[in-house]
Amino acid sequence: MPSDFNFEPLTPTAFLHRAAQIFPDRTGVIDGTLRFTYGEFLDRSLKFSGALKALGVRPGDRVAVLAPNSHVMLAAHYAVPFAGAVLVALNTRITSADLGDILGHSGASVLVYDDEFAVAAGRASELVGPSMRLLRAGGAADELEGLIAGAHPYLHPVADERALLAINYTSGTTGRSKGVMYHHRGAYLQALAMALHMRLDSDSVYLWTLPMFHCNGWCFPWAVTAMGAVHLCLPKVEASAIWRHMRESGVSHFCAAPTVLAMTIWDTGADKARLPRPVRIGTGGAPPTPALLERLAELGMDITHLYGLTETYGPAGICEWRSEWNSLSMPQQAKLKSRQGVANVIGQRIRVVDENGGDVPADAATMGEIAIRGNNVMLGYYKDDEATRKSCPDGWFRTGDLGVLHADGYVELRDRAKDIIISGGENISSVEIERALTTHHAVLEAAVVAAPDEKWGEVPVAFVTLKDGAVATDTELIEHARSTLARFKAPKRVIFGPLPKTATGKVQKKELRARVSCNE
Repeated sequence: MPSDFNFEPLTPTAFLHRAAQIFPDRTGVIDGTLRFTYGEFLDRSLKFSGALKALGVRPGDRVAVLAPNSHVMLAAHYAVPFAGAVLVALNTRITSADLGDILGHSGASVLVYDDEFAVAAGRASELVGPSMRLLRAGGAADELEGLIAGAHPYLHPVADERALLAINYTSGTTGRSKGVMYHHRGAYLQALAMALHMRLDSDSVYLWTLPMFHCNGWCFPWAVTAMGAVHLCLPKVEASAIWRHMRESGVSHFCAAPTVLAMTIWDTGADKARLPRPVRIGTGGAPPTPALLERLAELGMDITHLYGLTETYGPAGICEWRSEWNSLSMPQQAKLKSRQGVANVIGQRIRVVDENGGDVPADAATMGEIAIRGNNVMLGYYKDDEATRKSCPDGWFRTGDLGVLHADGYVELRDRAKDIIISGGENISSVEIERALTTHHAVLEAAVVAAPDEKWGEVPVAFVTLKDGAVATDTELIEHARSTLARFKAPKRVIFGPLPKTATGKVQKKELRARVSCNE
């Protein structure tokens, strides 16, 4: 009797075969004036794979891609694993030197780059050397398109579902980037979790505001396809473009960091009228403020707070909404939605542990480190066994995030371990201060860091960006914070201006800490 009739290795690329079978004539991908049905997109991805094979790419080789949220980057999420290779999606906003480091560390044999990034690709290539092949996509000298047109379709079967699928490099805001290894099984299951929690279906239109290079777009390149929905590519994130697509292109879903949401909903040129259809949004990277959540609800946007890291394929936690909470006041709902929540449908229970690895009480007060395990946790760090062992000391991945556990089992993030401010022996959460500041009507966003202090050791200092046309003084904001916080928690100074951010919208607190240290 055959032994494999009841087993097939899981791989997220299988979703494209299904979509092409069921929806061969329906539009699956829109990128500007370009449109591909799912039948066409499968054929294109298989020929893209064949083109890589013709270039000498072998199973296990690393293929890097430097491109915006375009059909090229999306197709690479299928073509590269179709060829049996490993995808390395590159952050488009880092320096050529950093790109060179990542390309060298990953051992990429091919770099596919969008014409827009030709200079950065060339400089990074010089740092790597002649062993890496450059492949231009787009522009007058488009090489990729010609290779795809002349290639034969190629599919290398997946034999091991825990084989390496992709390497995603961390943002590196706290040190050198680490290569986070994803396997086929994890990406397959995570994609299904995202499709389920975000309620995607075959009539959904997903707007690509989240960078595809970030955690492979939280696995949405595969999740959207799994449901036969439409990928609407957005190469540049601009508030006006997001509003236009929500009103004119039938957008039903998108994901973004709270900073991108704030930029969009408070944009002075945006139409603030209720949208023609509900839009479901997934957000993560920082706790969304109650003020942001309230405004989104007014506009007809249904937001879900997600929590995760590069090491967890993106969102490992979800603030699962309970219908009985709909009767609560908007401020109460906003407070509940700002929690990070519970494990997504494929994960194990998220724990909050003390320094000995034991569970903290579910009292919403005792802080500990958030710990995660399951199929949606990385294989480990590429070429760094020591860092892998350190991150998972007892079979549970330590996130570096500090939080509390509520009686209902929901986790609430209080801070990154490195962002806790210790002032006069008291632990102060920077997130708590940021939430207080952003309830002020003039504040768009805020970030709080520790500044050295001779008397208290450290004191909180706030960096604040005001809404366009709004006015507020530092004294006014400090007093506003004191109205809801203990006086020792209120910021001692307020510095106005734009906040430095990573390409995924996270505030670079390391840079802010350096600023206040230099000013002392």
